[in-house]
Amino acid sequence: MQTPDEKKTFVKEKFSSISHKYDFLNSLLSFQIDRYWRWVTTRELKMFPDGAVLDLCAGTLPLSLELARQAPARQVFAIDFCEDMLRAGIKTLPSDNRRQRIFPVCGDGEKIPARDKSFWGITVAFGVRNLGRTQDGLNEMHRVLKPGGKLLILEFSRPRNIIVKPVYSFYLNTVLPKVAGVVSGDKEAYEYLASSIAAFYEPEELLGMMKKAGFAEVSRRPLTFGIVSVYIGVK
Repeated sequence: MQTPDEKKTFVKEKFSSISHKYDFLNSLLSFQIDRYWRWVTTRELKMFPDGAVLDLCAGTLPLSLELARQAPARQVFAIDFCEDMLRAGIKTLPSDNRRQRIFPVCGDGEKIPARDKSFWGITVAFGVRNLGRTQDGLNEMHRVLKPGGKLLILEFSRPRNIIVKPVYSFYLNTVLPKVAGVVSGDKEAYEYLASSIAAFYEPEELLGMMKKAGFAEVSRRPLTFGIVSVYIGVK
């Protein structure tokens, strides 16, 4: 079994290896539903159209772009511990004013390089599952959020519908790694995706960890038959 530090090293190496194909594969393998998931998540911050928000585990910046698109006065600080992912995202930034309002920073989600009470909102898309020490990460998110601010975690979950569950399991564990392995050249990265989803916390556990970090009004919103969930917490 990997230690937290070994997990972080493994994840960073895997993301570096697939960074050049990451966005394409996300759209292909999700049938472009990932765009809807990001739209739903970022809409939860519509009450904070101004000021700074944090896109943690920002990867190649798709959520940062949606955050900037929805609010023309918003500043987005995009933090990820994998520099190759950020560099891949920077190359695809559009030439409009979103480029000037997105600030990529290479940093650790368990030791966020920001002052206390810096952001009105925090988004984490498919990144909490990759933290080595989840509770430490949640504690840090609470620290850098302003009072009254909102945390949004978009993460894979395990559907419970008796029809959807076996179909999704077959796709996730058999089809997806093969297709992604051929396209990206790194099948192991997508085998990790399946195993990490299977090993991730039950929704009630994650909500409990958010409460432990200090978040109030915690809730969960399942999307697309429960394939993903949006976890919401208010400071």
